[in-house]
Amino acid sequence: MAPMNTALLVKIGGSLKGADELLDELAGYPGPLVLVHGGGPNIGEWLGKLGFETRFHQGLRVTPPEQMEVVEMVLSTLGKQLAYGLSQRGRPSLALTGRDCGLLEATPLSPEFGRVGEVSKVNARVLKNLLEDGLTPLVAPIGTDTEGALNINADTAAGSVAGALGLPIVFLTDVVGVLGDPKNPSSRFAQLTRTEAEKLIAKGIVSGGMIPKVQAALNALGNRAPWTAIAQGRKGILADVLAGQAGTRLEG
Repeated sequence: MAPMNTALLVKIGGSLKGADELLDELAGYPGPLVLVHGGGPNIGEWLGKLGFETRFHQGLRVTPPEQMEVVEMVLSTLGKQLAYGLSQRGRPSLALTGRDCGLLEATPLSPEFGRVGEVSKVNARVLKNLLEDGLTPLVAPIGTDTEGALNINADTAAGSVAGALGLPIVFLTDVVGVLGDPKNPSSRFAQLTRTEAEKLIAKGIVSGGMIPKVQAALNALGNRAPWTAIAQGRKGILADVLAGQAGTRLEG
């Protein structure tokens, strides 16, 4: 069981649906927080409004150069809205993208993905300085290389940032955790090792949309996060995760 003032990195979805309850939960947390947010539904909506086609390849959004500006605009706006909501609740927050202060250096995956990349370096000092000043940073998963902005999967970006800061990471999602039976919430695994999680994937017990969530948690461990957890976003969830009473915690 970890103390309630433990410093955490929390990965949240980018949708503002249910944002009030989420922001209340985050604003009330007594310890330092770093937040990494996504924005998939909003990006898809805006691309559609502007007449762009949305395509996915191997679970990642293909991002042609002409769409990258829209992706960055949407993620930046979402971050500002979330930071404002937290600040209004008494938790001073600052929205960043990985391009600010060279926070997330990245390398492109391959030409078939367009401007999609993976983190190669995290400028952790930027985030540490903000935390020392009592601020909560919200990081949008936009990286940069010599040619400009790169779209980065939010889960993997969160894992890289958590590893660079040495922070445990909580992935807030729409499921209660890793389940032995997808139809039975009471079959939640409270704790899993890396080996156990990999076996569950191999056996098909972890399947479908849970596979990328578990893989993101394992990737965070590989990036030196001390532990990770997958949990359903709701009131009191961070305290319950730290107490071992909610979500699935993955270690080693």
